[in-house]
Amino acid sequence: MAITSERLRQTFSEGGSQEIYKEVKAAGDFLGFARRYVFDVDYRVARSALWGLTKAMNEELSELQVILNELIDQAMQTENSSVRRLTLNIIERLKMDEDNLRTDFLDFCFEHMVSIEEFPGTQTLCMKLAYRMCTFYPELMDELKRTLEAMEIDYYKPAVKCLRKRILSGQYR
Repeated sequence: MAITSERLRQTFSEGGSQEIYKEVKAAGDFLGFARRYVFDVDYRVARSALWGLTKAMNEELSELQVILNELIDQAMQTENSSVRRLTLNIIERLKMDEDNLRTDFLDFCFEHMVSIEEFPGTQTLCMKLAYRMCTFYPELMDELKRTLEAMEIDYYKPAVKCLRKRILSGQYR
């Protein structure tokens, strides 16, 4: 069965996302698939496309490196929490270096990693991404650690607490 917007709109299961991934892999066009569906205005299409892409190996996802900025824009602009989390998952698996550090994205990550209204999966992804971006500049790493130390930790879920502890103790890389 061909991948279409209608099919993606109706994909709600882990098995469905695995099938999407397998078909994209067989076609060998992760970038074309992403450009066609990941930024769809219908969040259900974008969500299912992203969910399928999360099944890909990092080498396969490296094709998406050329659309890193578009993915970052989507993560920061979408109102849909599933699209945000899945987009951040893809971003987290792509290469980031000092030359393409975006301060607006770093600010976004700082804001969302401490937001108690945000889902824990998004909080932890933002924390990981903020950590990666801060490793380029010692003064930013100091700011990250101060922010993490200032968190009222009782309000957060175990995954957030654990990652925070690992970063503060130097056990996260």
